[in-house]
Amino acid sequence: MSRAPGWLRGDSPGLTLARRSLALILLCLALLPLADLRIIAADPWSELSRMALGFVWPSWLALENPLHAVALTVSVALWGTLLGALLGFPLALLFHRSRLLRGFCAFIRAIHELFWALFFMQVFGLSAITALAALAIPYAGIFAKVYAEILELTPRAPGEALPSGVNRLSRFLYAELPLVWERLASYTRYRFECAMRASVLLGFVGLPTLGFYLESAFREGRFGEAGALLWIFYLLVATLRWWGHRRLLLPLIIAALFALGPWPAVDGSLVWRFVSHDLWPAPLLQGDIAGLGPWLAAIPDLLPAIGNTLLLALMGTAGSLLLTLALWPLASRHFGRPWQRAIGSGLLIVLRSTPELMLAFIFLLMLGPSMLPAWLALALHNGALIAFLVARHADGLTLGMQGLPASGRYAYELLPRLYPNLLALICYRAEVILRETAILGMLGVATLGFYIDSSFEYLMFDQAFFLLLITAALNIAVDAISRRFRPRDVPLDDPCSR
Repeated sequence: MSRAPGWLRGDSPGLTLARRSLALILLCLALLPLADLRIIAADPWSELSRMALGFVWPSWLALENPLHAVALTVSVALWGTLLGALLGFPLALLFHRSRLLRGFCAFIRAIHELFWALFFMQVFGLSAITALAALAIPYAGIFAKVYAEILELTPRAPGEALPSGVNRLSRFLYAELPLVWERLASYTRYRFECAMRASVLLGFVGLPTLGFYLESAFREGRFGEAGALLWIFYLLVATLRWWGHRRLLLPLIIAALFALGPWPAVDGSLVWRFVSHDLWPAPLLQGDIAGLGPWLAAIPDLLPAIGNTLLLALMGTAGSLLLTLALWPLASRHFGRPWQRAIGSGLLIVLRSTPELMLAFIFLLMLGPSMLPAWLALALHNGALIAFLVARHADGLTLGMQGLPASGRYAYELLPRLYPNLLALICYRAEVILRETAILGMLGVATLGFYIDSSFEYLMFDQAFFLLLITAALNIAVDAISRRFRPRDVPLDDPCSR
């Protein structure tokens, strides 16, 4: 006698996705007691009310000269994106032909922009070269991967219709590239928006972008000034489609060169010493293989840091999933009135536009140093970003069951159709969340980033480089696991989803 199928038993796609989602959430709940989620601040609600008041009533007159910070933020983002695209496009043409090249691109994009900035700051100081290299190098790896995926989907029929004597370059330029140009441009525009957030974050390591003044204002309790700076940044992102129009691109690129200066004098011997000597363990340079043991023993115990990094990434991924499920109807045309959707969309724009490090810094001031501010920041930012994409996907669907209440419309018609893509986005963001988890150590959270930041601070560059290699290896491993976990046959065809 066959047993009746139990709860979540079966091989249907919907049940498979439900099991994967529940496995992620249950794993997070099982490991949650290991996380430090204490609230250490004496009066977090008072601090929150002061921050909210500063955001609602910003002190515009307290800003001395924000124009230079705005110009530098935009210029770094623009040229960082441009250089990353110029470096990444040739790599994309060879991406699927070389496993070594794919590994190299995975490595450079696995290290966060802030860590690249700490790396180059040792040679070029607080200069435009540091800022541009910090964005261009990881973005080159990202562009190579995404451009290669876009080019791989190019229809082959137009190229095959050309005469047999046409060379490969002409075939690519005239029959293949025009078909995917709009998608390449669309993704590049999205990456520029990401570069705007990254440019703000570079202020946390001392570069005078908007983030530098934001951190100072928040740390010193000048919340009205911080609110004004946040409004400036949100307005920059919200108006990007107008001032970042392609007709204005060339004048912007030229004007940005003047905002990036002055350029530092580069000492070639110093660069060579840093790359060939300072980054490597002394026993390795001396050929003393046995001496590597004591060198490794001098590094702090990394297992707790690796555990905290992975645990926080898991918590951030699970939290993003739950918040996405709750937030995406706020911006969808299938729910609520127009004014309610406007408020919901505004909330998602604010949360997805504010970098995780900035959100974590704000929560840290409110709640004290623990993993809780980092978890809230990761879940809110990534949950809002994915909710925005899911709501846009939902708006393109036509309802087939009329007369359902809002709860029925959500549970029985829209969510089953949206969930495969939603889970695919969550799996993709898992790698990004891990990268962000590492840098949250710069705020005192005991992840790998805490020890990387400390190593740079105490000029232990060989130790910092070793820890960066570990961080990159973790990111590559998590990316491989998330690709297996991700629903198959669900293309991430929206350029903003990458």
